[in-house]
Amino acid sequence: MKTNLKIAIAGVAGRMGQQIAQAALDAGHTITGATEASGSPKLGQDIGAILDRSDIGVVPVEDPAEAAKGADVWIDFTAPKATLAALHGLKAQGVKAAIIGTTGFDGADEADIAEVADEIAIVKAGNFSLGVNLLCALTRRAAESLGEDWDIEVLETHHRRKVDAPSGTALMLGDAAAQGRGSDLKALRSAPYDGPDAKRETGRIGFAVRRSGGVIGEHEVTFGSDMEILSLAHTALDRAVFANGALAAARWAVRQAPGLYDMDDVLGL
Repeated sequence: MKTNLKIAIAGVAGRMGQQIAQAALDAGHTITGATEASGSPKLGQDIGAILDRSDIGVVPVEDPAEAAKGADVWIDFTAPKATLAALHGLKAQGVKAAIIGTTGFDGADEADIAEVADEIAIVKAGNFSLGVNLLCALTRRAAESLGEDWDIEVLETHHRRKVDAPSGTALMLGDAAAQGRGSDLKALRSAPYDGPDAKRETGRIGFAVRRSGGVIGEHEVTFGSDMEILSLAHTALDRAVFANGALAAARWAVRQAPGLYDMDDVLGL
């Protein structure tokens, strides 16, 4: 069933903000508001012009509460501090759901998001790609099926401008592997291999990070024994895949009760 949503977008002039805005308009949704950071040259400029389209009569503002007025859903792929500042005022503006693609939250941030989820439906994911979420499911299954004598390593590559490491997607994959082994990532995550005494510990989950050029996103999980290597991998070819996934999550989330959800819930995985 087609759902036409009223959407507010955080950081609409950023790379992901523009992708989400383009995809939303192409899908027939209405953008009712958006934000940009203080000092942005895009403040006050029609969103249509930002996207090289016809004007839509909406301009980005600094205040998230003002941007969220009248929206069904808030979509945020910005930075932890900005995301958290926006979330608490959403219910007062009538927003039914929030889609959070921001990564790099710490433990206190996660608790803060869970508190807001008592009031509105939140879908939070390190990656909104269908392929990546299937990769997580396969990683969980492989880790469950293979013994602790199989080493698990997660390798991720992103563009040079990405600031958090490992990526949110890499941590999703690490979480999936840990779940497959009946544990959590905090207990199994290996420290970076560095220095003269960096021997691998049995049963731990390791991470490697690369930052290079304009790579959108590459992730690989390897399971290695003394006799064979199993590799599971995903490559993003177009940033629009994340925007389309976020919109699919938005259409699902506006029909849900308040709570904290992820893409497994959206996709029925």
